[in-house]
Amino acid sequence: MIISSSRSQVHWPVVLLTVLALVVAGAVAVVARTSAAAAAVAGEDDGADCPVSLPGSVPANSKLPDPFTRLDGTRITTKSDWRCRREEIKKLAEKYVYGEKPGKPASVTGTVSGSNITVNVEQNGRSASFSAGVQLPSGSGPFPAVIVLGGFGADTSTIRSSGAAVISYDPLAVGKEGTARNNKQGAFYSIYGSSSSTGLLAAWSWGASRIIDVIEQSGGSVLKADSVGVTGCSRYGKGAFATGVFDQRIALTMPIESGSGGVPIFRGIAQESGAQPLSSAYSEQPWLGDAFGSYTGNPNGLPLDTHEMVAMVAPRGLFIMENPHIDWLAAESGSVSALGGAEVYKALGAGDNITYWSDVQDGTHCATRSEWQAPLRANIQKFLLRSGGSTGGFRIASGNAGDLSQWRDWQTPTLSDGPGTPPTTPPTTPPTTPPAGGGCSATVSTNQWTGGFVATVRVTAGSSPVNGWTVSMTLPSGASITNAWNADRSGNSGAVQFGNVTFNGSIAPGQSTEFGFQGTGTGTGMAPTCSAR
Repeated sequence: MIISSSRSQVHWPVVLLTVLALVVAGAVAVVARTSAAAAAVAGEDDGADCPVSLPGSVPANSKLPDPFTRLDGTRITTKSDWRCRREEIKKLAEKYVYGEKPGKPASVTGTVSGSNITVNVEQNGRSASFSAGVQLPSGSGPFPAVIVLGGFGADTSTIRSSGAAVISYDPLAVGKEGTARNNKQGAFYSIYGSSSSTGLLAAWSWGASRIIDVIEQSGGSVLKADSVGVTGCSRYGKGAFATGVFDQRIALTMPIESGSGGVPIFRGIAQESGAQPLSSAYSEQPWLGDAFGSYTGNPNGLPLDTHEMVAMVAPRGLFIMENPHIDWLAAESGSVSALGGAEVYKALGAGDNITYWSDVQDGTHCATRSEWQAPLRANIQKFLLRSGGSTGGFRIASGNAGDLSQWRDWQTPTLSDGPGTPPTTPPTTPPTTPPAGGGCSATVSTNQWTGGFVATVRVTAGSSPVNGWTVSMTLPSGASITNAWNADRSGNSGAVQFGNVTFNGSIAPGQSTEFGFQGTGTGTGMAPTCSAR
């Protein structure tokens, strides 16, 4: 679905890297040579080691399939069971909907700078390259970042003013539109063949994953690999959704007005007046995998639906934005998908990590909407800046509210905590007790290596809101600060002070924000104090 727009604008978090990278002319050169299995260990697909045996055929079902029931017919009972159940859904999504999204290639090389990311890929004797632009927010890095597909997504000015960088990713360089299914073009198909049965959405997702690979290997001096979000609108909303579904390193997924082939349930589209038919979405561009063509007139024959792809994002951050004013976009089916996927979020104890919003006044496709600015900032604060913030909730337009009870014949189980149960919120430094009264407190944790360290400082408000803060501390003898982020600093050695920047000065009672710095020498024994302005 392509609709012209009046708008023109330009996991689980991965294991923290502790290897310092060489910075040359403002760019960090990186090289990564690993197998697909090793990439899964890093977090792109945490369930890659789960054995999955797909059935040869499945009976038709007019109801939404039960996301809690395994392929063998048994139901999961613990939160840790979700990891391998998610992998089953992933394999079904690849086989029936998107086509296969390959893991990390044998070689990924590239550079990261404050204005550009380059990606070079090699696999089985074939190579391809592409690049993405970078726009940094004000302040000192490294910064979290949001990958924006095709120049259309969540408001980039709000993203940057919230403290996150914008990565401008052209997915058409990876999977070109306007091609025949047996002659697909772009970087992905240069590697895996022009006749690959994988559709453009999975190819675009693969390209975004390779961008994250390069950021991961860059040492984190410019962008933070464990704080990456993705967004897009219209067909790029489909791509953003697929990216968050498949790559568990994406901390925040924000599809906008994705329409048929995106968030809305396949089974509901045919029953929704004016919605783009599945056959149209399949034939308009090779977005969906070739195998999906067999189900455009029979979505009941699919062994899964998009509510389970929403669930695949759980428990990571998900903010779905939809437009109820254009019937073609199937907002009612979108609300059913979000409600169904939210049942998995709730079962995992992460109900506050999914937000759905279709209650908007402006009906222009891909417009910047004032209703979305506050929840956008809140989601960035919670999942990318990891400084607290409240998210979650459904604001469904009254005329396009789907009824989940009409679409399911299963109940949501109470999942117990089991061994290996993942956390439901992004990891932070250990929680601190807020000060008993007003004001603020500060704690510091360090990652020390020979000759240097990185310090992360958490600032916590007391019983009253904080509208500006200053943290003071004395560095150990011989220690010196070389870089700081998310704070303005005074001094590099001895007694130093850090002050808030524009996006993290306001802290709600009992909530926290974080900043950090890198130094030479030793960082042990520091005792920060905080004062509220």
